[in-house]
Amino acid sequence: MLLEKTTRMNFLFDFYQALLTEKQRSYMELYYLDDHSLGEIAESYSISRQAVYDNIRRTEAMLEEYEDKLRLFEKFQQRQQVLKQMTDAIKDGSSTVDEQLALVEQLKESD
Repeated sequence: MLLEKTTRMNFLFDFYQALLTEKQRSYMELYYLDDHSLGEIAESYSISRQAVYDNIRRTEAMLEEYEDKLRLFEKFQQRQQVLKQMTDAIKDGSSTVDEQLALVEQLKESD
């Protein structure tokens, strides 16, 4: 569960980091990408551990809100799934041209 949340936050951060403040980006990078503890981040910024925790939780909520509205990560996952289906269909040769074209149409629709 924790790994899933971390992976999701990393993806959401990748998609929406430009919408965050510099401080939010920095805390999220240190916490999620560089695997620093709350205490380590707090020490390097000379603030309380609680302040770091609160900022990270608010930023996570903002990222989820951006995803709820814009759906960039969801659309990315859908495209990845269709691309895998297309690759598998081409590799194993079990699909018809019409089935492959249907997958291409799904890709077009996901944009």
